[in-house]
Amino acid sequence: MSIYEPSEDSFFISEILRKQIPKILKKNINLKFLEIGAGSGFNLKTTESLGIKKQNIFSCDINTDAVKQCKSLGFRCIKSDLFSKITGKYHIIIFNPPYLPDDRFDKEKDTSGGKNGDEIILKFLKQAKNYLEQDGRIFLLMSSFTPMKRIKKEFGNYQVKLIGKEKLFFEELFVWGLK
Repeated sequence: MSIYEPSEDSFFISEILRKQIPKILKKNINLKFLEIGAGSGFNLKTTESLGIKKQNIFSCDINTDAVKQCKSLGFRCIKSDLFSKITGKYHIIIFNPPYLPDDRFDKEKDTSGGKNGDEIILKFLKQAKNYLEQDGRIFLLMSSFTPMKRIKKEFGNYQVKLIGKEKLFFEELFVWGLK
């Protein structure tokens, strides 16, 4: 399996982090950050450049090559299927999940979110609250291709705010902020 390379979705969530993290850092300079599905480490580098202390940046990926890549950049990264090997609580958790429905052309773990496209997001939302500090925030990227019916039900366990949206020629991307 290859490493998920930065694309429009990665750049968009990075832009959101550049706007949001400085505000959050003003309240807590020692915040702990976790990226689920770190891929190439692109957003780990963004986070470090914004002032989060490197020793407070954690990450995981299901892809062994992605874990090696993030470690080669000097970040702590472990192999984990979502939160299966994660411990502790975090002030910021970000996830740019695989959100596309399976199709006969693409069943890769870095892009396929399951049969309907929402299964991995639902699993993430059910688990994430157990790893979030009381005043913590989640930044979750989704696509207009992602079915929202079941996700909106799971959103009921959080305070949810649309942080940003970006229209691409083939889809619209959304970053949701959850508390």
